[in-house]
Formats: sequence, C-alpha cells, structure tokens
Amino acid sequence: MTTLRRIIRHTMRFPLMSLLSLILAVSCTSLVLVLPSVTMCFIDVIIPQQQHDQILPTALLGILAIAGRQLLFTLRTYCNNMLEMRITHLIRVELYDQLQRLPVKWFDSRSSGEIMTRVADDVPTMDRVVIDGIDQALAALLQFLIVLGYLFYHSWPLALVTLVPLPFIGLLTSWWSRRSESKWKASSEASSALHALLHDNLAGIRQIKAYTMEAEALEQFDEASRKVGEAHRDVMKGQAIVWPSVSLMAESGIILMVAFGAWWTIEGKLTAGVVMSFLVAWGFLFDPISRINALAQTFTRGVVAAKRVFAIIDTPNETHLTEGKRPAEFHGAVRFENVGFSYSSESPAVHDICLRADPGQTIALVGPTGAGKSTILNLLTRFYDPAEGTIWIDDTPITELSKEWLRDHTGFVTQENFLFNSSLRENLRIAKSDASDEEIWQALDAAHASSFVRALPAGLDTIAGERGVRFSGGEKQRLSIARALLKNPPLLLLDEATSALDNQTERLVQQALERLRSERTCFVIAHRLSTVQQADRIYVMKDGRIAEQGTHAELLQQQGIYAHLAEQSLQ
Repeated sequence: MTTLRRIIRHTMRFPLMSLLSLILAVSCTSLVLVLPSVTMCFIDVIIPQQQHDQILPTALLGILAIAGRQLLFTLRTYCNNMLEMRITHLIRVELYDQLQRLPVKWFDSRSSGEIMTRVADDVPTMDRVVIDGIDQALAALLQFLIVLGYLFYHSWPLALVTLVPLPFIGLLTSWWSRRSESKWKASSEASSALHALLHDNLAGIRQIKAYTMEAEALEQFDEASRKVGEAHRDVMKGQAIVWPSVSLMAESGIILMVAFGAWWTIEGKLTAGVVMSFLVAWGFLFDPISRINALAQTFTRGVVAAKRVFAIIDTPNETHLTEGKRPAEFHGAVRFENVGFSYSSESPAVHDICLRADPGQTIALVGPTGAGKSTILNLLTRFYDPAEGTIWIDDTPITELSKEWLRDHTGFVTQENFLFNSSLRENLRIAKSDASDEEIWQALDAAHASSFVRALPAGLDTIAGERGVRFSGGEKQRLSIARALLKNPPLLLLDEATSALDNQTERLVQQALERLRSERTCFVIAHRLSTVQQADRIYVMKDGRIAEQGTHAELLQQQGIYAHLAEQSLQ
C-alpha cells in the first residue's frame, strides 16, 4: 500500500488530466445500463403491448447511447495514454537525476544492464498500475456497483443469487495476488540479469570474437534466458489454474441466475423481461471480474517494478555534492595526512599515506599495478572519501568542500579515455560548455590532436561512436587531454595520460603537458618513467603505502624500487 500511495502521488502531479480521466470513466461506465434497460423495455412493454411505433425510436436511442459510450471510451483512452506518457517521463527523469546524484561506490556493485532495465522497463511497467491497475480498476468497481444497484432495484432476491460466486472468487484472487508477487519479483530479477549479460556481451563483442568465445557467450546467454523462462513459467503455472477456476465460478452464476429466474417467472414473481435484462446485465456485472486476471498481473508487476524504482530513488544521495565550502580562490596546495581507504572490507587500497604538493608543483605517483596510485586520484576528486586521516586543499579539509566546486576546479584525464556517442565538439565542450570553436582548436593544437581532426570530413561535427569506437586509443587519449586543456583547471590529475601514445606523439604531448603543468598543481601517474623525470617530487607506492619519495636523481641514488623500475623503463 505504501508503494501504491507513492504511485498515486505521482499521478496527482497532473491533477486536471487525472480529474478529466476520472470524469470520463464515470460517464462512460454509467451508460452500461442502456442495453439491459432496452432489452427489458422490448420484452415487457413493446412486445406485449405491440407498440410497433416504439421499436425504431427505442432501438435508435439504444444505439446512440452505445455510440456515446464508445466515444467517451475513445476520449478516455487518449487521455489515459497522455497521462501515462507524462508520468513515465516525469519518473524516468527523476530516476535518472537520482542516478547522477548517487556516489560512485554505489555503481561499483551494480551492472549497467541492471540499471538500464530499471530506467527503460521498470518505469513504464510501474506506470501501467496507474492506467490499467488504478483507472480500469476504479472504472470496473464503479461499473460493478452501478449494475449491482440496477439488479437490486428490479429484484433483490435474484440479485443475491447472482452474487453467490463472488465471495469464493474474491478469496481465490486475493490469495493468488499475495502469492504471485514473489514470483513476479523473481521474473523481473531474472530479466535484469539477462539484460545485464546482453549489455556486457555487446560492449565486449570484440573481446568475444578475438578470443573465439562465441560458444561460451552463447551458453551463458542461453542459461540466463532459460532462467527468465523458468521464472515466468512459475507465474503462468499458477495462472493456468487460478483463472479457469475463477471463470468456472463466475459462469456457474449464470446457470443459478437463469434457473431461479425461470422458477420465479413461472410462479409469477418476475417478468421475462427482468430475467432477460439480468442475463444481459450479468455480462456487465462480471466483466470486471473477467478482467481481474490481466489487472492483477499488471498490478502485481507494476508494484514489483515500482519497488525497484523507488529503491534507487530512496538511496541516499552523494553527500556534499552541492553543499559545503566554496572558497573564492583555489591555490592548489594539497596535503595528505595519514590517509587510509578501502574499497571493501577485505584489504585496504591505501593506508598511512602522507604526501604534499605546493601550488604549481608536479607530483608523480609510480609503482606496480595495484599499488594504490589511482586510488589517490579518486580520493582527490572525492569519488570516494578517506576512511581515516585527512586530505587538505589550501588548508581546508577536503570533506568540508563542495564536491561540485572541487570537480569544477579539477581536470581529470583517466586511464579509460571515454568519448560519448556525440560530436567531437559536444565531447570537448563537456569541459567548457560555452567554449568557442577557436578555443576548441587551440586545445586540440596544444594536445597535438588538431591534425587528425582536421582530416575528418565532418571535422568537429564527427560523431565519435559508442565509447569513441571510431578513434584509435592514441587519438582518444589526445582528445581527452585536449578536453582537460580546454577546462584549464588549477588542479590537474593525469592517470596514465600518455600510455596509448607512440614515442613520437608522446614527446609532442609531453611538451603540451609541461606547459599546462607549469601553471597549476598536477598529479601524474605513469608507468613510463620518462614522463615523470621532471616532476618536483616522485612518490613510489607499493602495497598501498609510500615506499620511497624524492626527485628523480635522489631516487636513483637510493638504489631501491624506483631505481629498479627506472632500469627497466629507461633502458
């Protein structure tokens, strides 16, 4: 009920359209009495009294009433569809906005396919509760009460006989509704797992082909698809038993009604017209019951989907995203004091980290894979907050700063040089939304990327393709560097920024980066030690700790880890 109330509250954000839908539902439903009333009139009045002149007017009146009902139904359907579209759009945008506000750590344990399922599938499914589950259920209840009142008005004993199957139907459908929710939940989760697998396999199709994994991938997909079928089959198995039973009970009511109606007609307690009108009205009385199957499925699936959607909406937002201090100036002094952090409870990623960067200095982080270098940069951008110790930015604890302000003053070139499936101009303007083409070309020139961009037929209007698939690794890296140059931030983070470049291009980009680093604080991660020799200070990391620190020359003299790495890298 809590979930249902939340869905209704979203519907009430469109009060006029919701009210119009309700008025149309009431008007449309009220006209269901036309057919049984006309039938009674023909049998009890026109035929016995041989009123030939009333046949055509009565028939035309009935047809016009039915036509009016269908017209109202058409308007109601259109109104409901418009309402559903608006609610779907509203909730989908709200859900996407919430996804952007969640901490990075939340995404670490969830697949993209699962999240896409909730946005693309669960939102429309939950909204069907409003249109099918609520609107039609209200209309069905109203129709049931109107017809029931009609029956009791003309013969309350026969009306009671007609209602004999209802308690049994109510008990059976109520039991199945409670039992089927867990089954629909299992079916929805199996579908999410299938979508997640499909998303991963399509994203990694080149790896699947390169390692001839087609058979294994097909087997995994076959298994996931089979689980979806099994979960859905559990639902269908129950429905195959429940709903025929409901139909049996409902249709048995016809026999009871006709039998008692015939008996009381023979005894003179009822007219044939009343019995015939009851027979016609029975269809309208039990029509809502015949729709219980579809409505119950829609309602149950919608509530399950709504719970999955609201689970994301109710997840606590990333803290200090917009709240926090916003200093007037960013000088670029950075200090780590005994900082520790762990991605999980198994082992710390970094611990007891102490380092310092004065404004304008370049700090290099080197060491083997998994030593914790990228974690340092993730902490500087507040993708994660330290579990212990303090990070200071210009003598202010980083946890007191607004994340939005901090990231606005930080340029981050990551290991994965991601490009969106939009034009190069739009990809670069992520760094500066109002950048002119001239500024963009200057950044491309500085990153030595302008030559291959100018050679493209569409130039800056070239679509990058999904994840920048139309460009080589080196080209994507230079575009990412150009994006950072365009932002021109006081704090620059370079995570293997030149790893995908050939030696000649690397030297050109290094010149651009040296000019960029000269005016700002810069943290550089590099496996190629040739790129960090000019750093003001080099920190050598191992097993999440700082093992050595100093300048390039000082570290070579120590004959330790750095000297060994230099021997391998610079030989």
